[in-house]
Amino acid sequence: MIMIEIKKATIEDLNTIISLGKQTYTETFAINNTSENNEKYLKENFNSDQLSAEINNPNSLFYLAYYENQPIGFLKTNQSDAQTEIFKEQTLEIHRIYVMKAFHGKKIGQILLEKAIEIAKQLKVDYIWLGVWENNHNALGFYAKNGFVTFDSHVFILGDDQQTDLLMKLEIN
Repeated sequence: MIMIEIKKATIEDLNTIISLGKQTYTETFAINNTSENNEKYLKENFNSDQLSAEINNPNSLFYLAYYENQPIGFLKTNQSDAQTEIFKEQTLEIHRIYVMKAFHGKKIGQILLEKAIEIAKQLKVDYIWLGVWENNHNALGFYAKNGFVTFDSHVFILGDDQQTDLLMKLEIN
């Protein structure tokens, strides 16, 4: 097993998060979407202003995963009004777990998920929830294997494409 270090990100990590976000999004989703929709999504979601606001929001947390001092992925959680949807007061949203393709299958996503569960327990939330694109079968399987269950769905807009995200949750005891 490779040694991974997880560090809480700050505004000083902005460019790292932008770079990782663009790379990991592109590696995972670009093949399934038009270049126009991909470009629009990247421009809207991984720009300095947008990510600065997210990093500086006290209800959003970013954690970077490092392998041999190189950033290879990140976790973003949202609580309270930072969540993309509010289902219940005491919940935590996993907004992103993004890992570089070269590190897929090496348990990095698992380590980041365990960090999110640790945060959820510290916050004493009832459950963690997230949205997963219905066609991202690897992610759906990963979360199901970790005890998440589908409870709803919502529309996710990617450029001019309306996609369906399955909403999954994990009870926290």
